[in-house]
Amino acid sequence: MHDDDYRAVCRMGASWGLIAPAPMMRPRFPALASRDFRIFWITQLISLIGTWMQNTVQAYLAYRITGQPIYLGLIGVASSVPSLLFTLPGGVWVEGLDKRKTVIAFQALMMAQALALACLTLTGVVTIWWITGLSFVLGAANSIEITARQAMMVEVVGKAGLPNAIALNSTAFNVARVVGPALSAPLLLIFAERGEGWAFLLNGVSYLVVILGLLAIHPKAADRAAAGEHPAIASPNDALARFREGQRYIRQTTLIGLIIIMAAVPGLLAFPVIQQIPAFARDVLAQPGDTDAAVAARNSAMVTAQGVGALLAATMLALLSAFRRKGCLMTAGQFAFSIALLGIGLSRNIALTLPILTLFGWGTVTALATSNTIIQLVTPNALRGRVISTYLWALQGVAPFGSLLIGWIAQTWDAPTAALFSGLACLATHIVIHLKTPTVRRFEG
Repeated sequence: MHDDDYRAVCRMGASWGLIAPAPMMRPRFPALASRDFRIFWITQLISLIGTWMQNTVQAYLAYRITGQPIYLGLIGVASSVPSLLFTLPGGVWVEGLDKRKTVIAFQALMMAQALALACLTLTGVVTIWWITGLSFVLGAANSIEITARQAMMVEVVGKAGLPNAIALNSTAFNVARVVGPALSAPLLLIFAERGEGWAFLLNGVSYLVVILGLLAIHPKAADRAAAGEHPAIASPNDALARFREGQRYIRQTTLIGLIIIMAAVPGLLAFPVIQQIPAFARDVLAQPGDTDAAVAARNSAMVTAQGVGALLAATMLALLSAFRRKGCLMTAGQFAFSIALLGIGLSRNIALTLPILTLFGWGTVTALATSNTIIQLVTPNALRGRVISTYLWALQGVAPFGSLLIGWIAQTWDAPTAALFSGLACLATHIVIHLKTPTVRRFEG
Protein backbone atom coordinates (compact mmCIF):
# COMPACT_ATOMS: atom_id res chain seq x y z
CA MET A 1 0.00 0.00 0.00
CA HIS A 2 1.43 3.38 -1.05
CA ASP A 3 1.65 6.44 1.17
CA ASP A 4 -0.91 8.22 -1.05
CA ASP A 5 -3.39 5.48 -0.21
CA TYR A 6 -2.78 5.98 3.49
CA ARG A 7 -3.34 9.73 3.25
CA ALA A 8 -6.56 9.17 1.31
CA VAL A 9 -7.86 6.77 3.94
CA CYS A 10 -6.94 9.17 6.71
CA ARG A 11 -8.82 12.03 4.97
CA MET A 12 -11.90 9.88 4.48
CA GLY A 13 -11.86 8.47 7.99
CA ALA A 14 -12.73 5.24 6.19
CA SER A 15 -16.38 6.03 7.00
CA TRP A 16 -15.84 3.77 10.02
CA GLY A 17 -13.72 6.28 11.89
CA LEU A 18 -10.70 4.05 11.32
CA ILE A 19 -7.39 5.76 10.61
CA ALA A 20 -4.76 3.88 8.66
CA PRO A 21 -1.51 3.23 10.54
CA ALA A 22 1.39 5.59 9.99
CA PRO A 23 3.93 4.36 7.43
CA MET A 24 6.54 3.86 10.13
CA MET A 25 4.20 1.38 11.89
CA ARG A 26 3.73 -0.81 8.84
CA PRO A 27 6.98 -2.80 9.15
CA ARG A 28 6.22 -3.61 12.79
CA PHE A 29 2.46 -4.16 12.40
CA PRO A 30 1.99 -5.28 8.76
CA ALA A 31 -1.49 -6.70 9.41
CA LEU A 32 -2.79 -3.20 10.15
CA ALA A 33 -2.09 -2.21 6.55
CA SER A 34 -5.26 -4.12 5.67
CA ARG A 35 -8.46 -2.04 5.95
CA ASP A 36 -10.51 -5.21 6.43
CA PHE A 37 -8.29 -6.39 9.25
CA ARG A 38 -8.49 -3.02 11.04
CA ILE A 39 -12.30 -3.09 10.91
CA PHE A 40 -12.44 -6.68 12.09
CA TRP A 41 -9.86 -6.13 14.83
CA ILE A 42 -11.56 -3.10 16.38
CA THR A 43 -15.08 -4.55 16.29
CA GLN A 44 -13.82 -7.88 17.59
CA LEU A 45 -12.13 -6.06 20.50
CA ILE A 46 -15.46 -4.49 21.49
CA SER A 47 -17.23 -7.85 21.31
CA LEU A 48 -14.49 -9.58 23.30
CA ILE A 49 -14.84 -7.05 26.12
CA GLY A 50 -18.47 -8.10 26.39
CA THR A 51 -17.49 -11.77 26.28
CA TRP A 52 -15.08 -11.36 29.19
CA MET A 53 -17.69 -9.48 31.18
CA GLN A 54 -19.98 -12.47 30.73
CA ASN A 55 -17.26 -15.02 31.50
CA THR A 56 -16.41 -13.25 34.74
CA VAL A 57 -19.91 -12.79 36.11
CA GLN A 58 -21.26 -16.14 34.91
CA ALA A 59 -18.85 -18.11 37.09
CA TYR A 60 -19.53 -15.75 39.99
CA LEU A 61 -23.30 -16.12 39.52
CA ALA A 62 -23.07 -19.91 39.42
CA TYR A 63 -21.02 -20.03 42.62
CA ARG A 64 -23.32 -17.49 44.31
CA ILE A 65 -26.34 -19.66 43.50
CA THR A 66 -24.85 -23.01 44.52
CA GLY A 67 -21.79 -22.39 46.71
CA GLN A 68 -20.26 -25.64 45.38
CA PRO A 69 -17.09 -25.91 43.24
CA ILE A 70 -18.40 -28.99 41.42
CA TYR A 71 -20.94 -26.84 39.58
CA LEU A 72 -18.17 -24.62 38.24
CA GLY A 73 -16.69 -27.77 36.76
CA LEU A 74 -20.10 -28.78 35.41
CA ILE A 75 -20.43 -25.48 33.55
CA GLY A 76 -16.92 -25.99 32.18
CA VAL A 77 -18.00 -29.42 30.94
CA ALA A 78 -21.15 -28.05 29.31
CA SER A 79 -19.24 -25.32 27.48
CA SER A 80 -16.45 -27.61 26.31
CA VAL A 81 -18.29 -30.83 25.38
CA PRO A 82 -19.35 -29.25 22.06
CA SER A 83 -15.68 -28.83 21.15
CA LEU A 84 -15.24 -32.56 21.68
CA LEU A 85 -18.24 -33.33 19.48
CA PHE A 86 -18.26 -30.67 16.77
CA THR A 87 -14.78 -29.19 16.26
CA LEU A 88 -13.31 -31.96 14.09
CA PRO A 89 -16.28 -32.34 11.70
CA GLY A 90 -16.62 -28.55 11.77
CA GLY A 91 -13.11 -28.18 10.38
CA VAL A 92 -14.05 -30.25 7.33
CA TRP A 93 -17.39 -28.44 6.97
CA VAL A 94 -16.14 -24.84 7.08
CA GLU A 95 -13.50 -25.41 4.39
CA GLY A 96 -16.30 -25.57 1.83
CA LEU A 97 -18.14 -22.49 3.13
CA ASP A 98 -17.74 -18.73 2.89
CA LYS A 99 -15.75 -18.09 6.07
CA ARG A 100 -17.08 -14.56 6.63
CA LYS A 101 -20.73 -15.59 6.33
CA THR A 102 -20.12 -18.56 8.61
CA VAL A 103 -18.61 -16.34 11.30
CA ILE A 104 -21.54 -13.90 11.00
CA ALA A 105 -24.10 -16.68 11.43
CA PHE A 106 -22.49 -18.07 14.57
CA GLN A 107 -21.87 -14.62 16.05
CA ALA A 108 -25.65 -14.07 15.71
CA LEU A 109 -26.30 -17.34 17.56
CA MET A 110 -23.94 -16.30 20.36
CA MET A 111 -25.72 -12.94 20.59
CA ALA A 112 -29.03 -14.76 21.07
CA GLN A 113 -27.46 -16.89 23.82
CA ALA A 114 -26.21 -13.85 25.73
CA LEU A 115 -29.56 -12.05 25.45
CA ALA A 116 -31.42 -15.15 26.67
CA LEU A 117 -29.12 -15.39 29.70
CA ALA A 118 -29.64 -11.67 30.38
CA CYS A 119 -33.43 -12.05 30.27
CA LEU A 120 -33.40 -15.02 32.64
CA THR A 121 -31.10 -13.28 35.12
CA LEU A 122 -32.80 -9.87 35.10
CA THR A 123 -36.20 -11.50 35.65
CA GLY A 124 -34.83 -13.55 38.55
CA VAL A 125 -35.66 -16.99 37.16
CA VAL A 126 -32.14 -18.11 36.26
CA THR A 127 -30.98 -21.42 37.74
CA ILE A 128 -27.75 -23.40 37.55
CA TRP A 129 -29.40 -25.60 34.94
CA TRP A 130 -30.26 -22.66 32.71
CA ILE A 131 -26.64 -21.49 32.99
CA THR A 132 -25.39 -24.99 32.16
CA GLY A 133 -27.70 -25.43 29.18
CA LEU A 134 -26.91 -22.04 27.68
CA SER A 135 -23.20 -22.69 28.24
CA PHE A 136 -23.61 -25.73 26.01
CA VAL A 137 -25.26 -23.59 23.32
CA LEU A 138 -22.40 -21.06 23.47
CA GLY A 139 -19.81 -23.83 23.37
CA ALA A 140 -21.47 -25.38 20.31
CA ALA A 141 -21.42 -22.06 18.45
CA ASN A 142 -17.82 -21.38 19.47
CA SER A 143 -16.63 -24.81 18.35
CA ILE A 144 -17.48 -23.97 14.72
CA GLU A 145 -17.05 -20.19 14.72
CA ILE A 146 -13.48 -20.19 16.00
CA THR A 147 -12.30 -22.55 13.25
CA ALA A 148 -13.97 -20.42 10.56
CA ARG A 149 -12.54 -17.23 12.08
CA GLN A 150 -9.01 -18.60 12.31
CA ALA A 151 -9.15 -19.92 8.73
CA MET A 152 -10.52 -16.54 7.55
CA MET A 153 -7.44 -14.65 8.76
CA VAL A 154 -5.27 -15.72 5.83
CA GLU A 155 -7.99 -14.41 3.50
CA VAL A 156 -7.92 -11.03 5.26
CA VAL A 157 -4.17 -10.35 5.60
CA GLY A 158 -2.43 -12.95 3.42
CA LYS A 159 0.12 -15.48 4.65
CA ALA A 160 2.88 -12.88 5.07
CA GLY A 161 0.75 -10.93 7.54
CA LEU A 162 -0.47 -13.96 9.48
CA PRO A 163 2.01 -13.94 12.39
CA ASN A 164 1.32 -10.26 13.11
CA ALA A 165 -2.45 -10.72 12.68
CA ILE A 166 -2.48 -13.64 15.12
CA ALA A 167 -0.45 -11.64 17.64
CA LEU A 168 -2.70 -8.58 17.29
CA ASN A 169 -5.82 -10.74 17.67
CA SER A 170 -4.29 -12.16 20.82
CA THR A 171 -3.62 -8.61 22.01
CA ALA A 172 -7.27 -7.68 21.46
CA PHE A 173 -8.39 -10.82 23.27
CA ASN A 174 -6.23 -10.00 26.25
CA VAL A 175 -7.03 -6.28 26.35
CA ALA A 176 -10.61 -7.49 26.68
CA ARG A 177 -9.54 -9.96 29.35
CA VAL A 178 -8.37 -7.00 31.45
CA VAL A 179 -11.10 -4.50 30.59
CA GLY A 180 -14.05 -6.92 30.69
CA PRO A 181 -13.63 -8.09 34.31
CA ALA A 182 -12.79 -4.52 35.38
CA LEU A 183 -16.09 -3.31 33.90
CA SER A 184 -18.05 -6.20 35.38
CA ALA A 185 -17.05 -5.39 38.96
CA PRO A 186 -18.98 -2.05 39.11
CA LEU A 187 -22.08 -3.79 37.73
CA LEU A 188 -21.92 -6.36 40.53
CA LEU A 189 -21.44 -3.62 43.12
CA ILE A 190 -24.10 -1.21 41.80
CA PHE A 191 -26.71 -3.86 41.02
CA ALA A 192 -26.13 -6.13 43.97
CA GLU A 193 -29.00 -8.50 43.21
CA ARG A 194 -28.95 -8.90 39.42
CA GLY A 195 -25.83 -7.13 38.21
CA GLU A 196 -24.82 -10.24 36.27
CA GLY A 197 -27.85 -9.78 34.03
CA TRP A 198 -26.70 -6.33 32.89
CA ALA A 199 -23.29 -7.77 32.00
CA PHE A 200 -24.98 -10.46 29.91
CA LEU A 201 -27.10 -7.80 28.18
CA LEU A 202 -24.07 -5.66 27.31
CA ASN A 203 -22.35 -8.73 25.91
CA GLY A 204 -25.36 -9.44 23.70
CA VAL A 205 -25.25 -5.92 22.30
CA SER A 206 -21.49 -6.19 21.69
CA TYR A 207 -22.03 -9.06 19.25
CA LEU A 208 -24.01 -6.72 17.03
CA VAL A 209 -20.90 -4.52 16.65
CA VAL A 210 -18.73 -7.34 15.32
CA ILE A 211 -21.52 -8.53 13.01
CA LEU A 212 -21.71 -5.04 11.47
CA GLY A 213 -17.92 -5.06 11.10
CA LEU A 214 -17.97 -8.41 9.31
CA LEU A 215 -20.63 -7.13 6.92
CA ALA A 216 -18.26 -4.28 5.98
CA ILE A 217 -15.24 -6.40 5.07
CA HIS A 218 -14.49 -8.42 1.94
CA PRO A 219 -11.86 -11.15 2.48
CA LYS A 220 -10.16 -12.63 -0.57
CA ALA A 221 -10.10 -16.39 -1.09
CA ALA A 222 -6.72 -17.89 -0.13
CA ASP A 223 -4.53 -18.98 -3.02
CA ARG A 224 -4.41 -22.76 -2.75
CA ALA A 225 -1.95 -22.99 -5.62
CA ALA A 226 0.73 -20.97 -3.85
CA ALA A 227 4.26 -22.29 -4.09
CA GLY A 228 4.93 -25.17 -1.75
CA GLU A 229 1.27 -25.77 -0.97
CA HIS A 230 0.04 -29.30 -0.28
CA PRO A 231 -2.42 -30.33 -3.01
CA ALA A 232 -5.78 -31.59 -1.75
CA ILE A 233 -6.42 -35.02 -3.23
CA ALA A 234 -9.65 -36.03 -1.50
CA SER A 235 -12.95 -35.37 -3.22
CA PRO A 236 -14.62 -32.16 -1.96
CA ASN A 237 -17.85 -34.16 -1.61
CA ASP A 238 -16.36 -36.95 0.50
CA ALA A 239 -16.21 -35.53 4.03
CA LEU A 240 -14.73 -38.67 5.59
CA ALA A 241 -11.96 -38.87 3.00
CA ARG A 242 -11.16 -35.19 3.52
CA PHE A 243 -11.03 -35.71 7.28
CA ARG A 244 -8.66 -38.66 6.88
CA GLU A 245 -6.50 -36.63 4.51
CA GLY A 246 -6.10 -33.93 7.17
CA GLN A 247 -5.27 -36.45 9.89
CA ARG A 248 -2.73 -38.17 7.64
CA TYR A 249 -0.98 -34.85 7.05
CA ILE A 250 -0.83 -34.21 10.81
CA ARG A 251 0.64 -37.66 11.48
CA GLN A 252 3.26 -37.17 8.78
CA THR A 253 4.24 -33.68 9.98
CA THR A 254 6.03 -34.26 13.29
CA LEU A 255 6.13 -30.59 14.29
CA ILE A 256 2.37 -30.09 13.98
CA GLY A 257 1.61 -33.42 15.63
CA LEU A 258 3.71 -32.56 18.69
CA ILE A 259 2.18 -29.07 19.01
CA ILE A 260 -1.32 -30.57 18.91
CA ILE A 261 -0.40 -33.11 21.59
CA MET A 262 1.03 -30.37 23.82
CA ALA A 263 -2.06 -28.19 23.27
CA ALA A 264 -4.07 -30.81 25.12
CA VAL A 265 -2.05 -30.24 28.32
CA PRO A 266 -3.46 -26.81 29.28
CA GLY A 267 -6.88 -27.78 27.92
CA LEU A 268 -7.02 -30.83 30.17
CA LEU A 269 -5.24 -29.57 33.28
CA ALA A 270 -4.58 -25.80 33.38
CA PHE A 271 -7.73 -24.04 32.25
CA PRO A 272 -10.05 -26.07 34.51
CA VAL A 273 -8.12 -24.71 37.51
CA ILE A 274 -8.93 -21.14 36.42
CA GLN A 275 -12.61 -22.11 36.42
CA GLN A 276 -12.18 -22.46 40.18
CA ILE A 277 -11.26 -18.78 40.69
CA PRO A 278 -14.60 -18.06 42.46
CA ALA A 279 -13.75 -20.80 44.98
CA PHE A 280 -10.31 -19.28 45.58
CA ALA A 281 -11.83 -15.80 45.93
CA ARG A 282 -14.56 -16.82 48.38
CA ASP A 283 -12.92 -19.61 50.39
CA VAL A 284 -9.14 -19.95 49.97
CA LEU A 285 -8.34 -16.23 50.12
CA ALA A 286 -11.18 -15.31 52.49
CA GLN A 287 -10.66 -12.40 54.90
CA PRO A 288 -12.38 -11.75 58.25
CA GLY A 289 -15.56 -9.76 57.80
CA ASP A 290 -15.87 -10.51 54.08
CA THR A 291 -18.99 -9.25 52.32
CA ASP A 292 -20.40 -10.34 48.98
CA ALA A 293 -19.10 -7.09 47.48
CA ALA A 294 -15.58 -7.80 48.79
CA VAL A 295 -15.64 -11.32 47.38
CA ALA A 296 -16.91 -10.03 44.01
CA ALA A 297 -14.12 -7.45 43.91
CA ARG A 298 -11.51 -10.08 44.77
CA ASN A 299 -12.90 -12.41 42.09
CA SER A 300 -12.69 -9.66 39.45
CA ALA A 301 -9.18 -8.69 40.57
CA MET A 302 -7.99 -12.28 40.11
CA VAL A 303 -9.46 -12.54 36.63
CA THR A 304 -8.01 -9.14 35.76
CA ALA A 305 -4.54 -10.11 37.03
CA GLN A 306 -4.53 -13.12 34.73
CA GLY A 307 -5.63 -10.82 31.91
CA VAL A 308 -2.79 -8.37 32.60
CA GLY A 309 -0.23 -11.14 32.14
CA ALA A 310 -1.98 -12.31 29.00
CA LEU A 311 -2.00 -8.77 27.63
CA LEU A 312 1.71 -8.36 28.32
CA ALA A 313 2.38 -11.58 26.43
CA ALA A 314 0.18 -10.62 23.49
CA THR A 315 1.81 -7.19 23.23
CA MET A 316 5.25 -8.77 23.36
CA LEU A 317 4.32 -11.23 20.61
CA ALA A 318 2.89 -8.44 18.43
CA LEU A 319 6.14 -6.50 18.74
CA LEU A 320 8.22 -9.64 18.15
CA SER A 321 6.16 -11.08 15.29
CA ALA A 322 9.31 -11.12 13.14
CA PHE A 323 11.28 -13.00 15.83
CA ARG A 324 12.22 -16.35 14.31
CA ARG A 325 12.83 -18.55 17.36
CA LYS A 326 9.15 -19.18 17.97
CA GLY A 327 9.78 -22.66 19.35
CA CYS A 328 11.76 -21.20 22.25
CA LEU A 329 9.00 -18.70 23.00
CA MET A 330 6.40 -21.43 23.10
CA THR A 331 8.53 -23.56 25.43
CA ALA A 332 9.09 -20.63 27.81
CA GLY A 333 5.35 -20.05 27.99
CA GLN A 334 4.63 -23.68 28.76
CA PHE A 335 7.01 -23.80 31.71
CA ALA A 336 5.80 -20.40 32.97
CA PHE A 337 2.15 -21.40 33.29
CA SER A 338 3.08 -24.79 34.79
CA ILE A 339 5.12 -23.15 37.55
CA ALA A 340 2.40 -20.54 38.09
CA LEU A 341 -0.14 -23.29 38.77
CA LEU A 342 2.06 -24.54 41.61
CA GLY A 343 2.21 -21.02 43.01
CA ILE A 344 -1.58 -20.67 42.86
CA GLY A 345 -1.93 -23.88 44.84
CA LEU A 346 0.54 -22.77 47.52
CA SER A 347 -0.50 -19.13 47.99
CA ARG A 348 -2.94 -18.05 50.70
CA ASN A 349 -2.39 -14.33 50.23
CA ILE A 350 -4.21 -12.25 47.60
CA ALA A 351 -1.19 -9.93 47.24
CA LEU A 352 0.95 -12.93 46.24
CA THR A 353 -1.74 -14.69 44.20
CA LEU A 354 -2.31 -11.74 41.85
CA PRO A 355 1.25 -11.63 40.39
CA ILE A 356 1.23 -15.43 40.15
CA LEU A 357 -1.95 -15.21 38.09
CA THR A 358 -0.22 -12.59 35.95
CA LEU A 359 2.58 -15.09 35.27
CA PHE A 360 -0.03 -17.73 34.43
CA GLY A 361 -1.69 -15.38 31.95
CA TRP A 362 1.64 -14.53 30.34
CA GLY A 363 2.62 -18.17 30.02
CA THR A 364 -0.63 -19.48 28.56
CA VAL A 365 -0.88 -16.76 25.91
CA THR A 366 2.80 -17.01 24.96
CA ALA A 367 2.51 -20.78 24.58
CA LEU A 368 -0.83 -20.91 22.76
CA ALA A 369 -0.46 -17.87 20.48
CA THR A 370 2.97 -19.08 19.37
CA SER A 371 1.60 -22.60 18.80
CA ASN A 372 -1.18 -21.17 16.65
CA THR A 373 1.32 -19.09 14.66
CA ILE A 374 3.60 -22.06 13.99
CA ILE A 375 0.68 -24.21 12.81
CA GLN A 376 -0.67 -21.47 10.55
CA LEU A 377 2.77 -20.87 9.01
CA VAL A 378 3.43 -24.54 8.31
CA THR A 379 -0.03 -25.71 7.22
CA PRO A 380 -1.03 -25.52 3.53
CA ASN A 381 -4.13 -23.47 2.71
CA ALA A 382 -5.87 -26.54 1.29
CA LEU A 383 -5.73 -28.25 4.70
CA ARG A 384 -5.92 -25.22 6.99
CA GLY A 385 -9.45 -25.74 8.32
CA ARG A 386 -8.88 -29.41 9.11
CA VAL A 387 -5.54 -28.85 10.84
CA ILE A 388 -6.76 -25.86 12.86
CA SER A 389 -9.88 -27.75 13.95
CA THR A 390 -7.73 -30.66 15.16
CA TYR A 391 -5.53 -28.27 17.12
CA LEU A 392 -8.59 -26.62 18.68
CA TRP A 393 -10.08 -30.03 19.42
CA ALA A 394 -6.94 -31.00 21.33
CA LEU A 395 -7.00 -27.69 23.20
CA GLN A 396 -10.72 -27.51 23.96
CA GLY A 397 -12.20 -30.94 23.26
CA VAL A 398 -10.45 -32.59 26.19
CA ALA A 399 -11.59 -29.83 28.55
CA PRO A 400 -14.76 -31.65 29.72
CA PHE A 401 -12.64 -34.40 31.23
CA GLY A 402 -10.32 -31.86 32.82
CA SER A 403 -13.23 -29.86 34.22
CA LEU A 404 -14.72 -32.97 35.79
CA LEU A 405 -11.36 -34.11 37.17
CA ILE A 406 -10.32 -30.73 38.61
CA GLY A 407 -13.85 -30.05 39.87
CA TRP A 408 -13.90 -33.42 41.61
CA ILE A 409 -10.50 -32.84 43.22
CA ALA A 410 -11.57 -29.37 44.40
CA GLN A 411 -14.84 -30.74 45.78
CA THR A 412 -13.23 -33.78 47.46
CA TRP A 413 -10.18 -32.00 48.86
CA ASP A 414 -9.93 -28.32 48.00
CA ALA A 415 -9.08 -25.94 45.16
CA PRO A 416 -5.38 -25.54 46.10
CA THR A 417 -4.89 -29.31 45.91
CA ALA A 418 -6.40 -29.25 42.42
CA ALA A 419 -3.98 -26.48 41.38
CA LEU A 420 -0.96 -28.32 42.77
CA PHE A 421 -1.94 -31.53 40.99
CA SER A 422 -2.41 -29.63 37.73
CA GLY A 423 0.90 -27.79 38.03
CA LEU A 424 2.90 -30.92 38.73
CA ALA A 425 1.24 -32.83 35.89
CA CYS A 426 1.80 -29.99 33.37
CA LEU A 427 5.42 -29.50 34.41
CA ALA A 428 6.24 -33.23 34.21
CA THR A 429 4.57 -33.58 30.80
CA HIS A 430 6.45 -30.66 29.26
CA ILE A 431 9.80 -31.82 30.67
CA VAL A 432 9.37 -35.32 29.23
CA ILE A 433 8.22 -34.15 25.78
CA HIS A 434 10.95 -31.53 25.34
CA LEU A 435 13.69 -33.86 26.54
CA LYS A 436 12.63 -36.62 24.16
CA THR A 437 11.71 -34.50 21.14
CA PRO A 438 13.53 -31.15 20.75
CA THR A 439 11.87 -30.51 17.36
CA VAL A 440 9.39 -27.96 18.68
CA ARG A 441 11.67 -25.79 20.80
CA ARG A 442 14.17 -25.57 17.92
CA PHE A 443 11.61 -24.37 15.38
CA GLU A 444 12.45 -21.13 13.60
CA GLY A 445 10.11 -19.36 11.22
